Amino acid sequence: MYKNYKAIIFDMDGTLIDSMWIWPKLDEDFFRQENIPMPDTLQKDIEGYSMQETAEYFVRTFPISYSVTELMKIWNDMAAYQYAHEVPYKDGAFRFLQELKAKGVKTGIATSNSRELVELVDKKLHFSKYIDTIVTAKEVPKGKPEPDIYLTVAKQLQVDPQDCLVFEDVPNGLLAAKRAGMDTCAVSDDFSKDMEAEKRQMATHFIYSYDELLV
Repeated sequence: MYKNYKAIIFDMDGTLIDSMWIWPKLDEDFFRQENIPMPDTLQKDIEGYSMQETAEYFVRTFPISYSVTELMKIWNDMAAYQYAHEVPYKDGAFRFLQELKAKGVKTGIATSNSRELVELVDKKLHFSKYIDTIVTAKEVPKGKPEPDIYLTVAKQLQVDPQDCLVFEDVPNGLLAAKRAGMDTCAVSDDFSKDMEAEKRQMATHFIYSYDELLV
């Protein structure tokens, strides 16, 4: 499935690493600390947003006294331990990265997460040895579902968008890749289980595990 492409691009959270479980708990803890009711639709409302876009949304929407910069620091600090110590690869992902490296396939990461947390989890999982370029949503004009981040990764890899295959775990990420003119592979994740039908409809391919690509 992936052998007809010149570059493979990964979203990070929920796609390359098993980390989406961190954020709902972090949100619950934050709203509890601030004594504010948390909307049931929060995760859907901020799906695909960069951390800065999420912070801007919080400042606009909720009665909090923090600035965007202060919020981002609070969230980074709250998530830092888990990213540094508890986040694993998705099943088969590390072996898949090794195979791509061995075959000389160009690789990139396009993440809505912060550069700080990317670097923290990389110290544990060492994926940067297998990845040619990493771009965070803060480094492009607009986050997902806009195509900016995927187009930027393709440009840095010097590969045409139509020659890229993107692995993503949520609909807004798949939409961003499609808007960039790229084929997509949806990755199963517990966090987005209720979106699986939508993901299958949107994506070119679907996998439960990267082991499926190594057979």
